[in-house]
Parts: sequence; C-alpha cells; structure tokens
Amino acid sequence: MSEWPDLDSLKLLVDVGELGSLGQAARAAGIAQPSASKRLARLERRLGLPLLERTPRGSTLTAEGRMVAGWASSVLAAARELMRGAAAVRHGEAAHLRVAASMTVAEYLVPRWLAEFQEREPDVQVGLDVANSAEVIARVLAGEVELGFVEGPSVPEGLTSRVVGTDRLAVVVAPGHAWTRRRTALRGVELAATPLVVRERGSGTRDTLDRAFNGFHQASPRLELGSNSAVKGAAQAGAAPAVLSTYAVEAELATGRLVEVPLTGVSLVRALRAVWRRGRALTGPAATLLTIASRP
Repeated sequence: MSEWPDLDSLKLLVDVGELGSLGQAARAAGIAQPSASKRLARLERRLGLPLLERTPRGSTLTAEGRMVAGWASSVLAAARELMRGAAAVRHGEAAHLRVAASMTVAEYLVPRWLAEFQEREPDVQVGLDVANSAEVIARVLAGEVELGFVEGPSVPEGLTSRVVGTDRLAVVVAPGHAWTRRRTALRGVELAATPLVVRERGSGTRDTLDRAFNGFHQASPRLELGSNSAVKGAAQAGAAPAVLSTYAVEAELATGRLVEVPLTGVSLVRALRAVWRRGRALTGPAATLLTIASRP
C-alpha cells in the first residue's frame, strides 16, 4: 500500500534513537545528513506526527518519535524474519529444524544459541517462529514446531519442559518520573494499583506480572502493547511506568534512557523453559539445540 512507510526510513528512525543523533544515523546508513533529514520529513508527513526535535546542535527523537521507533523495531524484526523465511524456502533441500520462541527469549537469547548451533550443525536450516508464550505453547502442542522456548511459571499438560535459565522483570520509568526521587523501594501493592504500560495477555511477561499481583487490587493498564520495543518506547515517552525483562531494558538502563525503580514485597523472577510434546524424545538437531540452551 502506498501509504505504508518504507523500511529504510523506519530503520533510519530507529538508528537515530539508538545512536543518539540524525548525523550518526545518516553515517550508519551511508547517506548524507540532508538526505536523511528529507527521508524522515517524508515519514513525519506520512504518519502525521513530529518525530524529530531539530535544534542547531542536531536532531534527536521527540517523545512521539521514541514511541514510533519502538514500534518500528518490531516491524524491522518481522521483515528480517521474512527474509530468513525466504532463505529457508530457497534452501529447502537442507535438513530443517522448526523452533518457536517467546519474544524476550527470541530477541536476547536465541541468537547466541543459534550461532553456536550453526557451528555444530552447519547443514541444518533452522526456522524460528517468534510469538508470545501462549502462542508458542499452542504451536508445540499442535506439532507445528519441534521445540519451543517460553517464559512463565508453568506449562500445560501434554508438554515436557526443562528450565534453561532465569530472568527478572524490572520496573522502569522515564528519567524525571516521580518514582526516580523515591527514598524507599516501591511496594508491590503500590505497583499493582498503578496503571502501567504492559505486554499483551498471553505473553510470559504479562503472565508473570499478573501472577505476582494476585491478591492485590490491580489497576487497569494504561497501555497494552504487543512487543517489548513498543512498551519501552511508551515508557521512555513518559506514558506510564512499565515492567519488562532486564534483558529487554539492559541497553536503556545503561544509557539512562530508562531508570529502574527498586521493588519490594513481590518477586518478579521467572523461569525460562524449553518445551516439547510429552512422550516425544528429542533427537538430532532438536536435542543439540536443547543442550546448547541448557548450558549455564
């Protein structure tokens, strides 16, 4: 559709946010800064939103730009998955392993596992489906994938599971939020009563949070979004506090784009699990990948 933004413009916008300026993003893209500025101006007109804060010292993202950049990251990830899928079809004669992983695991752990896997099994073509934990479990149960990776406290009947790691959810806010000036840790009951930016139902992150709030009065979400990047973008823009995996916010915490708020009275630690159909022994490439993922 002609009204859709092009991927190069979305990548440029994301790079402005990650690299800190339009000039650096233009250099990374191999284009002149005036050309980059014109490209993002067209994107602003197409979306009807101000994406860049233009000053004599340079151009950075506006609050709206940070939010759109978060969504754009998900679009670009989907485009990369499309290209990987096309490559898998082109190399259909190779052995094939189909895997599904929840978004947090897929973004921050699976790439490392697959790099080692491909060193061990260079002739095996791996297909990776990225979905929330509920969807991953459904695909494993349906036999659509051999092996899945999910977040959360439990798995349903019909699956065998193995813990491959742990993760902690962090409460994060934009710099300048009132919670950054607290002298005491945030209590679980206070967090539960606060409208938050959260992941969608069915995600391991949302399931962990809802279980942690069991017994508390829980406020309705301020925003419910379908990716870690979108949640981060909304939190950075000051929409509301958010709760995300420490894997997902590591870079933002290191650069000060988000601030973690200490929490007490509730645990947000969760297990990361590999899952496969009960009664089916994993062999060959699937067993190899499980061994790699299970290693500390």
